[in-house]
Amino acid sequence: MPAPTRSTVVNLGMQTVTLAEFLTAPDGSLTLQQFHTSELLVDPGSDASRPGQIRAAVGQLKQTAKNKGGSINYALPSQAVFARYLTLPGASPEDLQQIIGFEAQQNIPFPIDEVVWDSQALGQPTDGKLNVVLLAIKTDTLEDLNGAVEDNGFQAEIIDVAPTALYNAFRYNYGDLSGCSLLIDIGARTTNLVFIEGDKAFNRSSPIGGNAITQAIAKELNETIEAAELLKREKGFVSLGGSYAEPEDPVVAMISKLSRTTLTRLHAEIARSISYYRANQGGSQPLRAFLAGGSVGMPYILEFFSEKMQMPVEFFNPLRNVSVSQQADQAALAASAHAMGEVVGLALRQVGNCPVEINLRPPTVVRAHQLKTRKPYLIAAAICLFLAIAQWFVFFTKAADVKSRVLEQVNAEVSTLDAVAARYDRAENEQKRLQEVAAPLLTAAVEREAWIQIIDELGANLPPKFIWVTQMTPLSNDRPVTVGGPALVAAPTPKPTGPKNPNQPTAQANVINALQIDGLYLQNPSDAKVIDDFVNNLQKSELFAIEEGDKAKVVTVRSTPDENTWAYTYRIVVPLKNPIALP
Repeated sequence: MPAPTRSTVVNLGMQTVTLAEFLTAPDGSLTLQQFHTSELLVDPGSDASRPGQIRAAVGQLKQTAKNKGGSINYALPSQAVFARYLTLPGASPEDLQQIIGFEAQQNIPFPIDEVVWDSQALGQPTDGKLNVVLLAIKTDTLEDLNGAVEDNGFQAEIIDVAPTALYNAFRYNYGDLSGCSLLIDIGARTTNLVFIEGDKAFNRSSPIGGNAITQAIAKELNETIEAAELLKREKGFVSLGGSYAEPEDPVVAMISKLSRTTLTRLHAEIARSISYYRANQGGSQPLRAFLAGGSVGMPYILEFFSEKMQMPVEFFNPLRNVSVSQQADQAALAASAHAMGEVVGLALRQVGNCPVEINLRPPTVVRAHQLKTRKPYLIAAAICLFLAIAQWFVFFTKAADVKSRVLEQVNAEVSTLDAVAARYDRAENEQKRLQEVAAPLLTAAVEREAWIQIIDELGANLPPKFIWVTQMTPLSNDRPVTVGGPALVAAPTPKPTGPKNPNQPTAQANVINALQIDGLYLQNPSDAKVIDDFVNNLQKSELFAIEEGDKAKVVTVRSTPDENTWAYTYRIVVPLKNPIALP
């Protein structure tokens, strides 16, 4: 039976950073091994110093947990990420991806090339409509946060968002519930409201969190944010309202009233969000509510929401279906279990098949993963190169030995020169044979990179708007090249009918000498001219052989806009300057 897999996860909260280690069994069960938390020293509203604070906090937690680093999953706070829930027409997976890409450009309030974004369909289509969540974050912001994590010896595998991690944890622990449930995650800076109804999910954030109470205390007592936070934790509770005996300590009484006033504002936001969910998302009235997050530990907060919401309210238990190791701090776990939903959701990503699998990886992480994927091939190539060098070394060592013996015997054994020459000829033949064996390997190593260069060149020359590529087909003498089909037979070479073009590749058997590019373009002020712009860009490339007089023949399909559809097809056939040999 395979051994359990250990995974490390980190939740980057606005005021608290949590590191946890889990064991994932082959049957998909989770065991919490240990967890540790670290409070950030800055005001949650201070974003400038946040990466530095996270770097220090993650480093401290790693040292406390005696973690060796390596792969990690971590979650971003909701306020750092732009979220949009879309209702799109049901379509094939290929068409759906194109529609989502178009919607991303329309809905994300930043240039699309300056953000990292991901999306996922929620559940199955209903009445021909599909609910999709779209999440995005500015690339420079994500790179700063990821650098703060990876500077401590970690490599990011999955970068999730707090609300989706909470949703996965809820579905794992409370999958037996029917109807609509509302998860109220009260953090330091915001409160995330996660509606769960079957496989349907919706999230809305309110700018009222635990820090709002802290700021109210600081303003009322003319104290610093740090001092007010300490007072809230040591003396704070939520006033029960109505007729009750106030605490003798006037500071405690004041804090309790400020807490109730702030949470009353939050309840009004929750009521408006429920109305929005029912009216605009087609949702149902929540049947129950769960409290989660680092700010729900204040005494009497459960009684407050039960009174206000007039429905069953309980603390969210993300460890309901999770085993806990004896080495975990049981007392600390009992006090903060309601704030561990994100780390449980992150650990579930190692199990796979989560309801929502968002991954916002920055470009540096994507490139690192690509390099990791290619690493076995690079090692194999290095081994081949080493063996080739070793063969050369052996050859030259033997040749030197032969020459040394010949020089020693040349004066006394002139008659043996013919035999020595014969051995030398055999060594030369062996050298030529080894060169012939090595030549195809070197050629394959060079041509392996050809497709990467071609795809990079197409991406670099594709106009930035209104057009995209959907399919690329290699051609050998105007015939598509397929994988796993019958052996390719070269078409007869056509006789030239015009002046010879020195850059035009000649027809050859078993080579790829052209690319057929199919795609779509949107209706735009220039109409189909965007295709000509694409061809003009490719003409300037060193990889493609497009002559000025042949540009009209390059575009073989060009749909005319009719204002009845949102995108139109095109096809171009681009000759390659350097044909690629087929195996």
